[in-house]
Amino acid sequence: MWVVDGRVTFDRPSSVDHRLNGFVLPGLVDAHCHVGLEATGGVDNERAREHAERDRDAGALLLRDAGSPVDTSWINDEVDLPRLIRAGRHIARTKRYIRNFAHEIEPELLVEYVRVQAKRGDGWVKLVGDWIDRETGDLNTCWPRDVLTLAIAAAHDEGARVTAHCFGEESLRDFVAAGTDCIEHATGLRSDTIDSFAKLASLSCRRS
Repeated sequence: MWVVDGRVTFDRPSSVDHRLNGFVLPGLVDAHCHVGLEATGGVDNERAREHAERDRDAGALLLRDAGSPVDTSWINDEVDLPRLIRAGRHIARTKRYIRNFAHEIEPELLVEYVRVQAKRGDGWVKLVGDWIDRETGDLNTCWPRDVLTLAIAAAHDEGARVTAHCFGEESLRDFVAAGTDCIEHATGLRSDTIDSFAKLASLSCRRS
C-alpha cells in the first residue's frame, strides 16, 4: 500500500520518495462538525484550533465541516491538524435560524449566495431547510421549491454539492425533488421520502 498525493492506493507508483518503518493507522471521520463555531457564533483562530485539536486527539483525521461563520481554510495548511472538507457558512432564511450562525437572506437572494459559498467551501454548500416559524408555531420550510431547485442547480454548476439541515416532512420532500446531495438529521422521513432519497442516491451514483 502506498500514499500518493495524500491518497491511499494499491497501485505501485513509479517512484517511492519515503519508506515508513512502523504502522499505519486509519483515521476516523467526523462526518458532521463545525470547527470555529460555538453557541454565540464564530470564534477566533486560536479557539478554532482547539476545536480541530480536540477532534484530532479523539482520532479524527478528516473532518467534514458542515457550516461555520469563520474562514477555517487555514487549518488545511497546518501539518498537525486534521484535514477539513468545508461547506462554508450556513445559508438560512431571515430570523429563521440560530443567531450569528448563518447568512440570513430572503429567497430572491438564495441562488446568488449559494454561488458565493460554493466558491468559498471545499465542494459543499450548507442550507438550513426548515426551522421554527413563529406565525405557525412549528417547523416550517424556509425556501419555495422552485427557488430551491434553481439554487441546487447553481451549486452543481459551480462544482459543489448541497447538504441541508432538515427536520420536517415537507422540507425533505422539497429537497429531494430539488435534487439535493445530502440531508442532515431528517427526522421527518416517511416511507415515500425514504424511497425518493434512495432513488436519488442511485441516480447520483450512476452519474458519478
